[in-house]
Amino acid sequence: MSMKRVSGQEQPYFPAGPFKIRIPFVHYRFEWPDYLQGLLMCAVCLGAVPMLQEYLGMPFEVAMAVVVLNGILYSAHVLLGDPVIPGWVTPAIPLLMLYVSNFAMGPERMQALIAFELSLGILAFLLGVTGLGKKIVSIIPNAMQAGIILGSGIAAIMVIFKEGARFDTFPISISICIGLGFYLLFSNHFKSIQNNNKILKFIANLGILPVVLLAVFIGPLFGETPWPAIEWGITRPAFGTLFSEWTFLGVGFPPLSMFISGLPMVFSAYIILFGDMIQSEALLKDAGNARPDELIDYDPNRSHMIFGLRNMIMSIIGPDLTMCGPLWAAMQVVICERFKKGRETMDSINGGAASFRFGTLTGYLLLPIVTLVKPILGIALALTMLIQGFVSVKVGVLKARTANDLGIAGIIAAVLATRGAAWGLAVGVGLCILINIGNKSEFDQFLFEEPETIKKAS
Repeated sequence: MSMKRVSGQEQPYFPAGPFKIRIPFVHYRFEWPDYLQGLLMCAVCLGAVPMLQEYLGMPFEVAMAVVVLNGILYSAHVLLGDPVIPGWVTPAIPLLMLYVSNFAMGPERMQALIAFELSLGILAFLLGVTGLGKKIVSIIPNAMQAGIILGSGIAAIMVIFKEGARFDTFPISISICIGLGFYLLFSNHFKSIQNNNKILKFIANLGILPVVLLAVFIGPLFGETPWPAIEWGITRPAFGTLFSEWTFLGVGFPPLSMFISGLPMVFSAYIILFGDMIQSEALLKDAGNARPDELIDYDPNRSHMIFGLRNMIMSIIGPDLTMCGPLWAAMQVVICERFKKGRETMDSINGGAASFRFGTLTGYLLLPIVTLVKPILGIALALTMLIQGFVSVKVGVLKARTANDLGIAGIIAAVLATRGAAWGLAVGVGLCILINIGNKSEFDQFLFEEPETIKKAS
């Protein structure tokens, strides 16, 4: 039986320095609807498997071990007081794919990934401890932020459409499924009709899952994938092989040169994931306004420390291309919307977020679910990358404030997507200095609504 929360106060917890320990069934109610939804949505998370197979050469069982370990660490957020559904650093994945591709397949590539993920984790943890995270990102010019995000979108699309890549293998399945996916996720027409239909609203709340399940049937119908061979039982991730052959125990600890060469990629990934924390805060604030019976405490510094620790741990026990991010935005929205319906529907936002991630972790271990989606994981990866490309391009353009920002961002994006993070950042710094030196606000051509500070000055 969970501890009862007094209306208007925070959910009970055990204090532990900057962390707030919350244990299921003790500090929050287990939410079965969110658990069952997580059980289905694990199919999306399994899209990491083909990435690990293609870019790192991991066998399927070893890649599954990485996914399961990552799934266990997802639970750390609510456990330590961060009421969110964590996920990948999705926009940065295509950039990381390009970066590791510069190293030879095998031990060298694994060392480069270990150095990158460990550096990202250390950076995030230190910024969380010192509280410097928000200050650092605030000094990055809008043009560079826009260019990095825009470049990640272009890179995501290139990963799927380059010659011999996923689209050439599954052209019909990807075309049909991504068309439906764009309609369900971004169409104004679908948004206008879903609110008046419970079934359509339910489909909308499932995010990309309906499209992934459609691929299970579309792929075999057009002869692009085999029909799934459903197996019963529990999956058997190869943890022993992962530890002995794919971590620094097997490939060796990365040399200092790899830590240095990976810094531009670390910096780019951090800028991208910082936006997730801003979104987390906004979503939880909105949910809290709708439900004053629970005081929701979201601390960006604590979030920094938790996902920083996750990245450091994964770099040691299971290096992962998806990285450990602070938010799965689509599912956080779904949980927050259910939370808004009242305490009888979801007692605490902590219970909803934790139960969902317990559901995805269970799904990784159920062989029927894994074997159902195994033939179409390549298609699922393509859908994830193309949807992320759409979002990143849109967000990147909107991040630019002026016409010059957009021009600089376009150059950064192109260089970033074709030559990597180091070249992209170097070009960005040079262009920002050359174009904005001595600039005055009255010379700027604003693309969107002018900031309040400019309005007041004029």
